[in-house]
This record gives sequence, structure tokens and C-alpha cells, in this order.
Amino acid sequence: MTSETDTGDRHTALVTGATSGIGRAVALRLADDGLRVLVAGRDAERGSQVVAEIEENGGRARFLAADLGDVRGVQQLASAAGEVDVLVNNAGFSWFGPTPDLPADTFDALFAANVRSAYYLVAALAPKMAERGYGRIVNVGSMAGQVGLPGGAAYSATKAALAAMTRAWAVEFSPRGVLVNTVAPGPVYTRPANEENITALAKTTLLARGAQAAEIADVIAFIVSPAAGYVTGAVIPVDGGRTAI
Repeated sequence: MTSETDTGDRHTALVTGATSGIGRAVALRLADDGLRVLVAGRDAERGSQVVAEIEENGGRARFLAADLGDVRGVQQLASAAGEVDVLVNNAGFSWFGPTPDLPADTFDALFAANVRSAYYLVAALAPKMAERGYGRIVNVGSMAGQVGLPGGAAYSATKAALAAMTRAWAVEFSPRGVLVNTVAPGPVYTRPANEENITALAKTTLLARGAQAAEIADVIAFIVSPAAGYVTGAVIPVDGGRTAI
């Protein structure tokens, strides 16, 4: 049985949405910490680039193609991943706009990618972690799950759902060694196309700046490390103090 005191190089981490942004930063950081990383995403070219970067830095990684908007894609990913010790549910997307303007199919796709994929990955992988007596699950939420943002009703609801599932999963699995937490970022610079919006949102934080993806990855790396062995069922804000206001 794997124990909490085992070193990171004994562990395998599955990171969804790992071909760019926060997911990519998490994959790189966990690999630096000695974990074998399964880089999951839809873009094989970008995924291969992340794997190559990890290997160039002396780490171990493998790309797994996955479309998590589809239940079969989630099931196939869980099967391909095999034995996983650390799961980072990062995949998903956002939609902001007037409530009447959100098409029903986009609403459904938003919940499928942000909520359903995490639910069924945990359903497939957490029981096996519990059988081994060790596991770490981190759901990547958002400050949007705790505060009201204009045009963000549906997206915020998906992130609030992740926080609620985190608490329930902690009750279900933590007594058997599986710690489950949510890390809730504030505004993060992940792509140039969205930089103007992030900068505007960043001004509402106590630190008056947006985060870099690596800053979120640092917190996730801590949460899955032995140093955070007494943390479970928590929603951890990494938002420059925005939800403290």
C-alpha cells in the first residue's frame, strides 16, 4: 500500500486541460516535484510540447488525448490513465455574457466540461485511491464560485458545484486516505487574447494585479504534497484577496 510518506517519484498525477494555461503550469510543476505526469487534453500537438518540455527538464510524462465534454471521453481517459495517485481536475471553459444570450447547448456544454467531467473522473479513480489508502484530488475552481460577477451566472454555478462536490467527496473518501480540495484562482493571465479583461478584473483584487499560472500551480503543488496532509474538504482562494472583500 502506498503511504503518505512516500516520495513524489512513486506517484502518478493526472492533470486535465494540461496543454495550456493553469493546467500546463501544474503539469510542469508536479513533474519538477518528481511525479510522473499524465498530460490530458484535446490538442495532441500542444500536449506533445508539454511532454517534451517535462522530459527535457528530466521529468516523466505522457500525453493522453481526451475530450471531456463527452462521458465516453471521460471514461476512456480514466481507463487509459490506469493507477493514479493525484488527480487535478482543471479542464473546462468559461462563458460570460447577458443571461438571456446563453444558448441551451452552450449551457449544457459548460456543465459537461466543468462539472460532469470532474464528477465521473472522481467516480472512476477515487475508489481505487481509497482501496490503496492514498490519494490527492484537487478541483480547480474559481473566485467566481464565491462572488457575483456580471454575466457569469452559469460559469459561477459550475465552479460553486465543484466546491460543493469537494466537500461531499472529502466526507466520502478522506477517511480512507484520499484528500480532496478545491483551489479557487482569481484573475489569471493564461492567454494574450484575454489579457485586457484579466487586467480589468485584477484591479478589483487587494493586490491590484492578476496572477501568473505558475502561482496557481505552486499552491496546487503544495496541496498534493505531504506538507498538506491535514488539509481536506477546503476551498482555498488564490485570488489576491478578492473574496476577502
